[in-house]
Amino acid sequence: MAKKVSTKKEEKAEAQVILRPDVDVAVEKRLVALYTLQSVDSEIDKIKIIRGELPQAVQDLEDEIAGLNTRIDNFNADIKETETACKTRTTEIADHEEMIKKYEKQQENVRNNREFESLAKEIEFQHLEIQLCERKNKEGAAKIKELKEHIATAQTLVESRTKDLEAKREELTSIIAETEKDEKKLLAKSKEQEQYIDERYLTGYKRIRSAARNGLAVVTIDRDSCGGCFSNIPPQRQMEIKMHKKVIVCENCGRILVDDDIATKAKAQLGK
Repeated sequence: MAKKVSTKKEEKAEAQVILRPDVDVAVEKRLVALYTLQSVDSEIDKIKIIRGELPQAVQDLEDEIAGLNTRIDNFNADIKETETACKTRTTEIADHEEMIKKYEKQQENVRNNREFESLAKEIEFQHLEIQLCERKNKEGAAKIKELKEHIATAQTLVESRTKDLEAKREELTSIIAETEKDEKKLLAKSKEQEQYIDERYLTGYKRIRSAARNGLAVVTIDRDSCGGCFSNIPPQRQMEIKMHKKVIVCENCGRILVDDDIATKAKAQLGK
């Protein structure tokens, strides 16, 4: 019988089985998928860092411009209301003047001092009403002038902020154009890796990742320490991690811990 010739890959696989008979294949696949997902998400984070705070800066400028335009609209509404009130009082002044003429004419035909004094009081009252309307119109004119100054200031700010917004948008568009293709590929890879991870582990991964400042939920052991918080990992714990029998987390920061073997396999999957 002819002897079967083993390939290098088969020999390597057989050696791994012999050397690592204690490995839980399902757990190992899960750990590789988690570390692969972390690697992909970290690349996406780098792209977001390249964009920096531009998206938020654009949003802030848009909000500020919207607020300024609302303020200008409110100022214009106040001006319109004040102008209407001034026109009404101007009409009232004309009416009061007509009443004065009427009372003065009546004074020419009074029969006694009592009637004359009564009409004089009415004339005086009309004059006071005219003075009140004129004072309010003067205040209204001053208010309109002040509101127009506020509008001019706000419009200048809108013009300035609009220029800033256009520059930020242009810069952001340029960066997005440069990174969009890579980001789409990475997002697709991220979704693909999520399919290989159980829901409870995926939920835990996302929770840890959102709480971590650097976005790292899965880390390797570096110099006997957690690659996330750098707390020491005891030798026995490191041995358990290398056995790939269960998902183990750092007792200090809660990040998922993997060994270099998992990292190597994950990189192989990504073609690195």
